[in-house]
Amino acid sequence: MKVIMLGAPGAGKGTQAKKIAAKYGVPHISTGDILRENIKNKTQLGLKAKVYMDQGLLVADDLVLELVVARFKLSDCKNGYVLDGFPRTIPQATALDAKLDKKNDKIEYAIDVYVADEVIVNRMAGRRACLNCGRTYHVDTLKPKLEGICDYCDTNLVLRDDDKPETVIKRLEVYHEQTKPLLEYYEKKGILHRVDGTESIDNIYKEIIHILEA
Repeated sequence: MKVIMLGAPGAGKGTQAKKIAAKYGVPHISTGDILRENIKNKTQLGLKAKVYMDQGLLVADDLVLELVVARFKLSDCKNGYVLDGFPRTIPQATALDAKLDKKNDKIEYAIDVYVADEVIVNRMAGRRACLNCGRTYHVDTLKPKLEGICDYCDTNLVLRDDDKPETVIKRLEVYHEQTKPLLEYYEKKGILHRVDGTESIDNIYKEIIHILEA
Protein backbone atom coordinates (compact mmCIF):
# COMPACT_ATOMS: atom_id res chain seq x y z
CA MET A 1 0.00 0.00 0.00
CA LYS A 2 1.64 3.20 -1.25
CA VAL A 3 -0.19 6.35 -0.21
CA ILE A 4 0.48 10.08 -0.65
CA MET A 5 -1.23 12.48 1.75
CA LEU A 6 -2.18 15.83 0.23
CA GLY A 7 -3.71 18.97 1.69
CA ALA A 8 -2.92 22.53 2.65
CA PRO A 9 -0.69 23.35 5.63
CA GLY A 10 -2.71 22.66 8.78
CA ALA A 11 -5.31 20.48 7.05
CA GLY A 12 -4.41 17.56 9.33
CA LYS A 13 -2.78 15.27 6.78
CA GLY A 14 0.19 14.55 9.06
CA THR A 15 -2.05 13.33 11.87
CA GLN A 16 -3.92 11.04 9.49
CA ALA A 17 -0.70 9.82 7.85
CA LYS A 18 0.59 8.60 11.22
CA LYS A 19 -2.67 6.84 12.06
CA ILE A 20 -2.85 5.09 8.67
CA ALA A 21 0.79 4.02 8.85
CA ALA A 22 0.25 2.57 12.32
CA LYS A 23 -2.86 0.65 11.28
CA TYR A 24 -1.22 -1.02 8.29
CA GLY A 25 2.24 -1.48 9.77
CA VAL A 26 4.00 0.67 7.18
CA PRO A 27 6.27 3.67 7.77
CA HIS A 28 5.04 7.26 7.86
CA ILE A 29 7.59 9.01 5.66
CA SER A 30 7.95 12.74 6.21
CA THR A 31 10.59 14.66 4.28
CA GLY A 32 11.34 16.70 7.40
CA ASP A 33 12.01 13.53 9.39
CA ILE A 34 14.17 12.12 6.59
CA LEU A 35 16.29 15.26 6.44
CA ARG A 36 16.76 15.34 10.22
CA GLU A 37 17.64 11.63 10.35
CA ASN A 38 20.20 11.83 7.54
CA ILE A 39 21.82 14.93 9.01
CA LYS A 40 21.93 13.29 12.44
CA ASN A 41 23.54 10.15 10.98
CA LYS A 42 25.90 12.25 8.81
CA THR A 43 25.06 10.33 5.65
CA GLN A 44 26.42 11.59 2.36
CA LEU A 45 22.98 12.84 1.31
CA GLY A 46 22.40 14.33 4.75
CA LEU A 47 25.63 16.34 4.61
CA LYS A 48 24.63 17.69 1.19
CA ALA A 49 21.21 18.69 2.53
CA LYS A 50 22.79 20.39 5.55
CA VAL A 51 24.68 22.79 3.26
CA TYR A 52 21.34 24.10 1.96
CA MET A 53 19.66 24.20 5.36
CA ASP A 54 22.54 26.00 7.06
CA GLN A 55 22.11 28.79 4.52
CA GLY A 56 18.36 28.95 5.11
CA LEU A 57 17.68 27.61 1.63
CA LEU A 58 15.16 25.00 0.50
CA VAL A 59 16.83 21.67 -0.19
CA ALA A 60 17.03 21.09 -3.95
CA ASP A 61 14.30 18.91 -5.50
CA ASP A 62 16.71 16.31 -6.86
CA LEU A 63 18.35 15.87 -3.46
CA VAL A 64 15.02 15.51 -1.64
CA LEU A 65 13.97 12.96 -4.25
CA GLU A 66 17.16 10.95 -3.70
CA LEU A 67 16.56 10.98 0.05
CA VAL A 68 12.97 9.76 -0.39
CA VAL A 69 13.94 7.01 -2.85
CA ALA A 70 16.77 5.90 -0.55
CA ARG A 71 14.22 5.67 2.28
CA PHE A 72 12.05 3.35 0.16
CA LYS A 73 14.92 0.84 0.07
CA LEU A 74 14.76 0.15 3.82
CA SER A 75 13.15 -3.11 4.87
CA ASP A 76 10.18 -1.50 6.66
CA CYS A 77 8.90 -0.25 3.28
CA LYS A 78 8.43 -3.74 1.84
CA ASN A 79 4.64 -3.56 2.37
CA GLY A 80 4.31 0.10 1.42
CA TYR A 81 4.48 3.54 3.03
CA VAL A 82 2.55 6.74 3.65
CA LEU A 83 4.23 9.81 2.15
CA ASP A 84 3.63 13.12 3.95
CA GLY A 85 5.04 16.40 2.62
CA PHE A 86 6.34 15.06 -0.67
CA PRO A 87 5.81 15.62 -3.52
CA ARG A 88 4.90 19.32 -3.19
CA THR A 89 5.08 20.31 -6.87
CA ILE A 90 4.32 18.84 -10.29
CA PRO A 91 8.05 18.49 -11.15
CA GLN A 92 8.59 16.55 -7.91
CA ALA A 93 5.59 14.31 -8.65
CA THR A 94 6.70 13.52 -12.21
CA ALA A 95 10.27 12.84 -11.04
CA LEU A 96 8.99 10.50 -8.32
CA ASP A 97 6.79 8.64 -10.80
CA ALA A 98 9.74 8.27 -13.18
CA LYS A 99 11.85 6.74 -10.41
CA LEU A 100 9.07 4.34 -9.44
CA ASP A 101 8.33 3.41 -13.06
CA LYS A 102 11.90 2.16 -13.45
CA LYS A 103 11.15 -0.33 -10.66
CA ASN A 104 7.74 -1.23 -12.11
CA ASP A 105 6.21 0.46 -9.07
CA LYS A 106 3.67 3.24 -8.52
CA ILE A 107 1.71 5.28 -6.00
CA GLU A 108 -1.68 3.65 -5.40
CA TYR A 109 -3.64 6.33 -3.52
CA ALA A 110 -3.47 10.13 -3.24
CA ILE A 111 -5.65 11.30 -0.35
CA ASP A 112 -6.53 15.01 -0.21
CA VAL A 113 -7.63 16.29 3.20
CA TYR A 114 -9.64 19.38 2.23
CA VAL A 115 -10.12 22.36 4.56
CA ALA A 116 -11.07 25.95 3.60
CA ASP A 117 -8.36 28.59 4.02
CA GLU A 118 -10.13 30.59 6.74
CA VAL A 119 -10.59 27.46 8.84
CA ILE A 120 -6.90 26.61 8.48
CA VAL A 121 -5.78 30.07 9.61
CA ASN A 122 -7.89 29.79 12.78
CA ARG A 123 -6.87 26.18 13.35
CA MET A 124 -3.13 26.75 13.09
CA ALA A 125 -3.22 29.67 15.50
CA GLY A 126 -4.10 27.06 18.12
CA ARG A 127 -1.36 24.63 17.16
CA ARG A 128 1.57 24.09 19.52
CA ALA A 129 4.79 22.33 18.62
CA CYS A 130 7.61 20.56 20.40
CA LEU A 131 10.83 21.88 18.90
CA ASN A 132 12.74 18.94 20.39
CA CYS A 133 10.95 15.89 18.95
CA GLY A 134 8.75 17.56 16.33
CA ARG A 135 5.36 16.41 17.66
CA THR A 136 2.44 18.81 17.37
CA TYR A 137 -0.63 19.46 19.52
CA HIS A 138 -3.65 21.76 19.48
CA VAL A 139 -5.11 23.83 22.30
CA ASP A 140 -8.63 22.59 21.48
CA THR A 141 -8.50 19.29 19.60
CA LEU A 142 -5.23 17.57 20.51
CA LYS A 143 -4.20 18.66 23.98
CA PRO A 144 -1.07 17.33 25.73
CA LYS A 145 -1.58 15.55 29.04
CA LEU A 146 0.07 18.46 30.84
CA GLU A 147 -0.70 21.90 29.44
CA GLY A 148 2.21 23.37 27.49
CA ILE A 149 4.41 20.27 27.87
CA CYS A 150 5.18 17.58 25.28
CA ASP A 151 3.87 14.13 26.28
CA TYR A 152 6.95 12.39 24.88
CA CYS A 153 9.99 14.44 25.91
CA ASP A 154 8.74 16.93 28.55
CA THR A 155 9.81 19.91 26.44
CA ASN A 156 7.88 23.20 26.51
CA LEU A 157 5.47 23.59 23.58
CA VAL A 158 5.50 26.76 21.47
CA LEU A 159 3.51 28.55 18.78
CA ARG A 160 5.89 28.32 15.84
CA ASP A 161 6.46 31.41 13.72
CA ASP A 162 5.15 29.53 10.67
CA ASP A 163 1.85 28.86 12.49
CA LYS A 164 1.12 32.56 13.11
CA PRO A 165 -1.80 33.91 11.01
CA GLU A 166 0.25 36.25 8.82
CA THR A 167 2.69 33.46 8.00
CA VAL A 168 -0.06 30.88 7.42
CA ILE A 169 -1.73 33.15 4.86
CA LYS A 170 1.54 33.35 2.92
CA ARG A 171 2.01 29.57 3.17
CA LEU A 172 -1.49 29.05 1.79
CA GLU A 173 -0.71 31.32 -1.16
CA VAL A 174 2.33 29.17 -1.96
CA TYR A 175 0.24 26.01 -1.55
CA HIS A 176 -2.42 27.19 -4.02
CA GLU A 177 0.23 28.20 -6.53
CA GLN A 178 2.62 25.23 -6.31
CA THR A 179 1.00 22.27 -4.56
CA LYS A 180 -2.72 22.42 -5.34
CA PRO A 181 -2.07 21.54 -9.04
CA LEU A 182 -1.10 18.07 -7.77
CA LEU A 183 -4.80 17.38 -7.22
CA GLU A 184 -5.48 17.54 -10.95
CA TYR A 185 -2.29 15.55 -11.65
CA TYR A 186 -3.37 12.63 -9.46
CA GLU A 187 -7.02 12.92 -10.50
CA LYS A 188 -5.97 12.31 -14.11
CA LYS A 189 -4.16 9.19 -12.89
CA GLY A 190 -7.40 8.00 -11.29
CA ILE A 191 -5.98 7.67 -7.78
CA LEU A 192 -7.17 10.92 -6.13
CA HIS A 193 -9.66 10.72 -3.24
CA ARG A 194 -10.89 13.71 -1.21
CA VAL A 195 -12.05 13.76 2.40
CA ASP A 196 -13.58 16.57 4.46
CA GLY A 197 -10.85 17.82 6.80
CA THR A 198 -13.33 19.71 8.99
CA GLU A 199 -14.73 16.46 10.37
CA SER A 200 -13.37 15.02 13.63
CA ILE A 201 -10.00 13.26 13.51
CA ASP A 202 -11.73 9.91 14.04
CA ASN A 203 -14.31 10.49 11.28
CA ILE A 204 -11.65 11.56 8.79
CA TYR A 205 -9.65 8.47 9.67
CA LYS A 206 -12.67 6.19 9.16
CA GLU A 207 -13.37 7.77 5.76
CA ILE A 208 -9.77 7.24 4.64
CA ILE A 209 -9.83 3.61 5.79
CA HIS A 210 -13.07 3.11 3.84
CA ILE A 211 -11.30 4.44 0.72
CA LEU A 212 -8.25 2.24 1.22
CA GLU A 213 -10.30 -0.90 1.83
CA ALA A 214 -13.03 -0.35 -0.77
